[in-house]
Amino acid sequence: MSTRALRRLKGKQRGQEALDLGELTLGESPEEQAEAEEEHFNPADASPSSDNTGSTRKGKKNKAQKNFTNIYELIGDPDHEGEKISADEEADKPDKNVTGGTGINDKQTENQVQRCDGVTSKSADRVKKKKKKKKTKVASKDGEEASSDNIDLLLENLEQSNGVSLQNEDCGGSDRRSMLHVEHRNLNPETELKRYFGARAVLGDLRPRQRNRHFHRSTWMTSPKDSWPRFTRPGISMTLLETKDGIQYFTFEHSRDYQHVQFKFLDAVESMDPNNIVALLQLNPYHIDSLLQLSDVCRIQEDQEMARDLIERALFSFECAFHPLFSLTSGSSRLDYLRPENRAFFLALYKHMMFLEKRGCPRTALEYCKFILSLDPDSDPLCMLLVIDFLALRSREYKYLLQIYQEWEVMCHRNLSQLPNFAFSTALCHFHLSQQEDVDADERAKLREEANQILQNALIMFPGVLMPLLDLCTVQADTAVTSHSFFGIKNQIGQLPALAELTALYVGRTYNLWREAPVMLWLEESVKEVLRRVDAKDPLVEDCQNKRKQRYQSAPRNIHRHVLLSEIKEATSSLPLEVTTQPVMGFDPLPPLDSVASYARPERFITFTSNESTLSLFFRSLLPNFNLQVCVFCGSVRDCRRSLHGMKLSRFIYLELLLF
Repeated sequence: MSTRALRRLKGKQRGQEALDLGELTLGESPEEQAEAEEEHFNPADASPSSDNTGSTRKGKKNKAQKNFTNIYELIGDPDHEGEKISADEEADKPDKNVTGGTGINDKQTENQVQRCDGVTSKSADRVKKKKKKKKTKVASKDGEEASSDNIDLLLENLEQSNGVSLQNEDCGGSDRRSMLHVEHRNLNPETELKRYFGARAVLGDLRPRQRNRHFHRSTWMTSPKDSWPRFTRPGISMTLLETKDGIQYFTFEHSRDYQHVQFKFLDAVESMDPNNIVALLQLNPYHIDSLLQLSDVCRIQEDQEMARDLIERALFSFECAFHPLFSLTSGSSRLDYLRPENRAFFLALYKHMMFLEKRGCPRTALEYCKFILSLDPDSDPLCMLLVIDFLALRSREYKYLLQIYQEWEVMCHRNLSQLPNFAFSTALCHFHLSQQEDVDADERAKLREEANQILQNALIMFPGVLMPLLDLCTVQADTAVTSHSFFGIKNQIGQLPALAELTALYVGRTYNLWREAPVMLWLEESVKEVLRRVDAKDPLVEDCQNKRKQRYQSAPRNIHRHVLLSEIKEATSSLPLEVTTQPVMGFDPLPPLDSVASYARPERFITFTSNESTLSLFFRSLLPNFNLQVCVFCGSVRDCRRSLHGMKLSRFIYLELLLF
């Protein structure tokens, strides 16, 4: 019969058996029990005298019974369990279960006592280990706090010694950092597109194939594509020049091989044949200026995808050459635009920013605008202050626009109020903030009043903005406005050239922001109020008129450069003749007059004969570098031994003859 049936016959139920101390093992294996017995075996107690043995066994039994009278005592009172009691103290204690002086000779009881002793010692060791772990945890927490404090102190000392506190002569370092700080995640246009359309619509359901996949270096500004050529360093490197007042000044450098490629590129540009640039890129797929120039050619031919891809490839080549200390986000890294090696980086960033804005990623374009401005905020070679307000409004970063206007106008004295774009954009920013639903009534009324005041002052200071803005918005102005001398055609013609250039640039770029019906109604109310103030001879009107006559006599070179890069027809038509008559290269538009060149292009030794033909003189009048005796591909004089070059040269001359 089974044990269960025998138990039923005896009338016993399961769970009513007497508690056997020998089976209380707390789930330990026999190997662990043997190790515990070996660890707690005391050789001094193993004497031949029976009295000592009996007393020791009695002490062990009493200890075991004391600890196991309550099963939950092991976890209920860990502090008392961890205390060790000596054998003498246990012998002095009265024993209720075992008679004093009598030895226990039962073998089963002895085994049970030994097991209980092993369990008790094991539990005590476990409690001790828990205590040690708690102490080590507390100590580790204290150590982490102390180490973090030490790290903070070290960083503060490094900032004080190396000057990484982002301080500037014009304004405080914290203000400049808050304005020019760039977030890494906002440099990726996919982040913004996922926010608009979702990850599934942007990335798609299909994963790229892992087979035959190129593994590129991970970068922040661009994502390398598998269709790109295999990357090899083209010969560009970045060097840290100096660290001054917390600002780190870097520069790009060209190797000797890259300089030779640059000379070939200049020859290809002078040949006015894009195929020569393509041939150069096939041999040097990451040459920066060739990528920039060919991107302009593709954009003119309306191949926007290829143009954007070439710009991204140029940025990838630049980012692979960054110095380890060069930071994209801190706003403390500087590049000098006077050096030709650095200009290509400015231009690549600007063109990439414009592609992002046209792609529908104004927030990402705003981050690149801040990054370009942080590279040289004092001179601002590309005039990013003329476009940062537009990108902030497009991305609905109204608070950032007001913050940069208030801090740079008041603290840094940048005179942003003298620019038409900031004068009108700040008013539009206050208006949009007043239209938000989460603003209470009092704050909304205050913002609306500020918007009205700022817009009226902007119209009084820059009256030439209104009529071109209404024309581009296809809005017919009221006769009271068109017939008034303040906004009439006479005032438009009498504008100074620099002011007309800035006005045309702002209107051509931001007229879409004013087409909304609520904005147009608000503009109409402000125009009527301005006419009332003009008729009432407000002293502000005469003051602004005197300021317009004294200022805006001539625009600086960086504004002309910005207008050329923007390619806004209304603005480019207002450029002065001194800009439009000189040749403008896409890879370096309007270079600074005080450029700092680290290397010079070698002179090409060209010999001209005195008995030149009329055809040769005619071609030289059209192309100053043209010479029938010089191969435009290899530069050899009179005897080009390469038949391929001779064929190209003769073909070039034949095409010129057909054209003329």
